[in-house]
Amino acid sequence: MVEAQIVLVAGTNTDIGKTVAAAALVAIARQRLALAYVKPAQTGLQPDQTGSDADEVRRLVGPVETHEFLRLPDPLAPAAAARVAGVSIPDVAEHARDVAQLARRGDLDLLIVEGAGGLLVRLDESGGTQADLAAALIEQGLKVTFVVVADPVLGTLNLCALTQEALDARGLPCAGYVFGSWPQDPPLVCEQNVIDLPQVTGKPLLGRIPAGAGQLRREEFVAAAPSWLTDPFHSRSEPGSPMR
Repeated sequence: MVEAQIVLVAGTNTDIGKTVAAAALVAIARQRLALAYVKPAQTGLQPDQTGSDADEVRRLVGPVETHEFLRLPDPLAPAAAARVAGVSIPDVAEHARDVAQLARRGDLDLLIVEGAGGLLVRLDESGGTQADLAAALIEQGLKVTFVVVADPVLGTLNLCALTQEALDARGLPCAGYVFGSWPQDPPLVCEQNVIDLPQVTGKPLLGRIPAGAGQLRREEFVAAAPSWLTDPFHSRSEPGSPMR
């Protein structure tokens, strides 16, 4: 059976361009891969509201298969939003089963799974995180890797180093990092972070997405995305091979 590779998109913080980065990954990969975008937990929206992360991805890249497993009204981490709403939510194991079912459907090459905030944000009432979701998928024999989106500003190296340390401690693979909102006139600290981030994390900087990219028209966004990011779905040493 053909199993889709799973790319988990995590952030080092909130409001740093994670959804736009996920959309850029979709725009790059869909040119040659059958894929779907997955948002296990969407917070900050009522059930009938538009404006979800999945909506934003479709707005930026056009028709693409998307899945949203859970929605909660308050703009909080999923576990906290569920507590405020007074509802029970699926645990990480259930999210892993749903993602694995999609990955094993047979007609997809890639799943891009966008988390809720950072690597260790609580996704369920027992404290399960996006890191636990990745571990559960790996335990099922699926191919999983992370792409981490970061803010290029002062302090990002510490956040990236902490994220990478958490990934390494759990044995979770990471393809690299993306600066999710690169300023038009970057200050010195941003330019220096480009140099230092690979040294601090041991992982490549896959690219820089311009600030305001999420406001582009669809055609402009899709056309520009490959210039922002190195294609993370090909090995740099072996063209045509899947990401490791």
